[in-house]
Amino acid sequence: MTTSSPTTDSTPQQQPQGTRPLFGTVLVANRGEIACRVIRTLRALGIRSVAVYSDADAGARHVREADLAVRIGPAAAAESYLKVEAIIQACRDTGAEAVHPGYGFLSENVDFARALEKTGITFIGPGVESLNVMGDKIRSKNHVTGYGVPVVPGIAEPGMTDAQLIEAAAGVGFPLLIKPSAGGGGKGMHVVERPEDLEATLATARRVAASAFGDDTLFLERLVLTPRHIEVQVLADNHGNVIHLGERECSLQRRHQKVIEEAPSPLLEALNDGGATRARIGEAACNAARSVNYSGAGTVEFLVSDNAPDEFFFMEMNTRLQVEHPVTEMITGVDLVEWQVRIAAGEELTVRQDDVVLTGHSVEARVYAEIPEKNFLPSIGQVVLLDELPADSAGRVRVDSALVEGLQISSSYDPMISKVIAWGEDRTAALDTLDQALAGYTALGIDTNVEYLRLLINDADVRAGRLDTGLIERKMPDFSFRHAGDFEVVAAAVYVAAMHDHDAQDAGTGPWDLRDGWRLGVPAPRRISVGTPDGGIAAVEVSGSIGQGTATVSIDGGPLRTASLRFPKRDHAELILGGVARVYSLAPVHRGPVRPGPGNPLPTEVFLGNEGWSCRLEVLTRETRLARVLAAIEREEGAADPAVRSPMPGTVVSVSVSNGDTVTAGQVLLSVEAMKMEHQLVAPLDGTVHISITSGDLVKAEQVVATIHPPAPSKAEDTIEEAVIAMGAAE
Repeated sequence: MTTSSPTTDSTPQQQPQGTRPLFGTVLVANRGEIACRVIRTLRALGIRSVAVYSDADAGARHVREADLAVRIGPAAAAESYLKVEAIIQACRDTGAEAVHPGYGFLSENVDFARALEKTGITFIGPGVESLNVMGDKIRSKNHVTGYGVPVVPGIAEPGMTDAQLIEAAAGVGFPLLIKPSAGGGGKGMHVVERPEDLEATLATARRVAASAFGDDTLFLERLVLTPRHIEVQVLADNHGNVIHLGERECSLQRRHQKVIEEAPSPLLEALNDGGATRARIGEAACNAARSVNYSGAGTVEFLVSDNAPDEFFFMEMNTRLQVEHPVTEMITGVDLVEWQVRIAAGEELTVRQDDVVLTGHSVEARVYAEIPEKNFLPSIGQVVLLDELPADSAGRVRVDSALVEGLQISSSYDPMISKVIAWGEDRTAALDTLDQALAGYTALGIDTNVEYLRLLINDADVRAGRLDTGLIERKMPDFSFRHAGDFEVVAAAVYVAAMHDHDAQDAGTGPWDLRDGWRLGVPAPRRISVGTPDGGIAAVEVSGSIGQGTATVSIDGGPLRTASLRFPKRDHAELILGGVARVYSLAPVHRGPVRPGPGNPLPTEVFLGNEGWSCRLEVLTRETRLARVLAAIEREEGAADPAVRSPMPGTVVSVSVSNGDTVTAGQVLLSVEAMKMEHQLVAPLDGTVHISITSGDLVKAEQVVATIHPPAPSKAEDTIEEAVIAMGAAE
């Protein structure tokens, strides 16, 4: 299939004559953006869609967009999206003839496929044989070697103990990579540089693998230096036809989790070998699919050394749709979900290998609810303002998203919330388009990685196509993140002042009845305290009426500057401060029972967004300001907080110390799992630890999980302190 323009909303291809009709009802056994994306194609095909949801997702976008929706359990994935019996019962209740699993959850679960087969429900994916062989990394690696597919050197045998793996590691060589046999998405993978670190890392890897996949089987691979992660998209039907749709470059990864994906690969594009390497790696992927009689859409992942780009090694086969499938759709015009449905319904693949033409270039950025500056800590919150797709994208930008305004981001699931995909005539144009799209991406109320994504795709090495899987870790220390400054503080304060003026005018009472500081003569300036994300406080004085023109402002008693605020369109505010203009997305939020002012309650928070960056500013009352000031006074400047807090809601998965133990600063105390990631909490200072939680406990955001009591001062320190006091008394 050939196309000369990008495909943003894939349209159904004409159904071949003489084939049986497609399904009447399909259940989507997933959530989030992938459920919405599958539902979109089902609607285009005229198929009734059924969504399933947990209690945490009752108001989710995929629930709203489906024709029917069925509750399947509480928030925990193990009791809802991973519960096979609940999914099958939902199929029975709604008359669903087939299930599309999306990716993650049950998409590669062979027991789920068997259970559907037993009940006569079609699994929109490969057969049990493919899932069984390719679902286990050890088995799949050993299997494909017999079909001429090259593999990375290592040790991959089922059932190996830690002791056996440690013994075999010398033969593999260091550095090496620990990988979970049943896993995917980079979870449980760990790099080990030195033999002495292997034992402890194996224990962590087993715990993560068991928690994420229910299987703690591990294997070892030699770590390929300066590796490129290149994968090939395949399509296969039940009539013996297997094709590939080119490759994708997925080398920009963090913790083995992809962040930026693109098609085609700049590495293979730069070879100038007439497409010979692309043809070889594509044929190797097709051979891997043929070896298990594959059916549907799948991806074969390869590791390629940057130093030898014509050599590639099989890593694994993902027997499902990939997160990054849109970039392939954008450059080929093929709707992969549509072909998954058609193939599962028994149709023959009408797209031949010669029909596949790669047109232009496409790049995808994964948007996560996380805080890059805090080691990519996942974030929760409520979306208070959303604007994801630029109006002038002209069909060059596609956004796959599950977000809606008012949606509460839960800690129960993966932090990926959307994907922004851009197309261009060439790689530079695609990256430029993606950068513009991210600059216009607005999701206020939650922390996202959008600013970080813009920094990454504008890095000189990324722009030049010099990619490898370790690039993000190397580049991160050089990235400079934006923080709230005078513009943002003034924007929040002036906005609150304007609201106050509006409320006073609308109150309909005389000036003697208002508690707004009104007086004869010149109006009193309004003093507004703004709390910044770093814990600081800015006192802003606003003089004059914002609603009637230009006011003057000063910050913390500094020089006066002119300021004006206008709203060029909904939820956008233009602040002109000292003659310089800046436009923000703006969302005021009121939390709590306090209702200041005579009219509507003034906001307690103001969210601001500008060019992909956003921040949250607090509007402090006298009480909250005083509490902050006292807290700052009580703690010595630069002193570590002795309280260890959980950064977000989660489950304690391990506790490394006992109550009363002596610990040192930086020592791991416990691990909390949230948003499918494990976060290690460490001691902030030396001392004795007080800890009362145990493994399996649920913790809330900012809950104190441990406290460090510093050691008592030594006798020598006591003597010095007494001497200092005595000197002070003598003076």
